[in-house]
Amino acid sequence: MIRFQKYLNETLNWLLISVMVFLVVDVIWGVFTRYITGEQAKWTEELARYLLIWVSLLGAAVGFRNKSHLGIDLFVNALTPDVRRWVTLFAYVVVLFFASVIFIFGGTLLVGNTFSMQQTTPALGIPMAFVYLSVPVSGCFIVFYTLQSLWEAWKQGGEN
Repeated sequence: MIRFQKYLNETLNWLLISVMVFLVVDVIWGVFTRYITGEQAKWTEELARYLLIWVSLLGAAVGFRNKSHLGIDLFVNALTPDVRRWVTLFAYVVVLFFASVIFIFGGTLLVGNTFSMQQTTPALGIPMAFVYLSVPVSGCFIVFYTLQSLWEAWKQGGEN
């Protein structure tokens, strides 16, 4: 399991780095074409928008993995350790439900429907399903990391 987790972490990191590099290159090319040639390449703005969606959702999974997501510690730290444990477990169950139902299930339906409708992007002409695929992919990462955090919280008594 540790080898799988390490492989998953490295895969996510490289995927996020690659998408970010493409985003930076795309934006630089868009600026270059706008100010040097006088007319921006039409596809650069659209590609940047879609890459930003991928970066945001994959980055959310990394943030959840590293436990660097937003939280209000003032209220949680005021609780007794036993209550804090149950609140932590409940929060992970809520995240697990949301990521499973909305991200994975709903995202998969969205991707399937978009593929069946053959909807494409205006400037790039690629299937919109590739853009929407970011939702279930990031959902899978979030579910994995939520299960891992839930298990750790259960074993450690909620002291994260």
